[in-house]
Order: sequence, then C-alpha cells, then structure tokens
Amino acid sequence: MEPADDFQGGVESVIRLDASYPLETLQGIEEFSHLVVVWHFHRASPDDVALHARSPRGNPRWPATGTFVHRNHRRPNQLAVSFPRLLRAEGRDLHVTDLDAVDGTPVIDLAPYFEHMGPRGPIHQPTWPAEMLTDYWTPAHQR
Repeated sequence: MEPADDFQGGVESVIRLDASYPLETLQGIEEFSHLVVVWHFHRASPDDVALHARSPRGNPRWPATGTFVHRNHRRPNQLAVSFPRLLRAEGRDLHVTDLDAVDGTPVIDLAPYFEHMGPRGPIHQPTWPAEMLTDYWTPAHQR
C-alpha cells in the first residue's frame, strides 16, 4: 500500500516476525481479535517534522493544532500506533487487516489489544477529526 490520507480499509497485510524469535513468542495470539502495533514512518525524513500549529491536511476549515494533536509522520519520533484486526497467524506471519501502514514499514512492537486497557470514561473530541476521517476506513479498492 502507498501512503494515502484515506481509503485504508480492507487491506490485508502481513506482519512478519524476525526468524530469530522463537515461534512460542506468538503462542496464544490467535485468541485475540485485535493487535496494538507500534510502527515507524520509514519513508518520512527528519526534515518532515513540523513543530508548529497547522490545520490538519492543510484544510483551513479545520483549526490550527499543535504537533502532538496530529497523527501523522510530522511527529518528532515519526512513530505511529495502529489497532489492526488479526485474521490468522501462520508461523511468524501475522495476517491482519486495517493496519494503516505501507509495504516494508518497520514494526517496532506489537501486543494483543486488551479491551480493559482501552480508554476509560467518556471519550470526547472536537468535530473536525470525524469530518477529516470520513473516508479513512473506506475500502482501499474504492479509491
């Protein structure tokens, strides 16, 4: 998959663990529906980092917000977190869908998603993320 702002849904990806990890490092993983995956924006450059307020996607309809209010490669550490659905495990290969990373993306860490470790209490946010992400999880084949 190539970098894109939207149409991230329905893409099947494979997270392949290094051969030096014993197979038992994944023992029990298939009992979970989702993973927490930390990955690196490997196509970004340190020159892409933007330490100033800016409108999301350059859209002036949305308010200028600071670097740590954005979820893109312009962050200082150029790291991201995704919550893909685990389809199956085959050896050291984890087949997932809805991992919004591109081919060859280095995975820094992964873990099963524990529902009880998710957000606690009411969740609130401004309206612009919902507007911006309307097509984010639309199936990629509909581009």
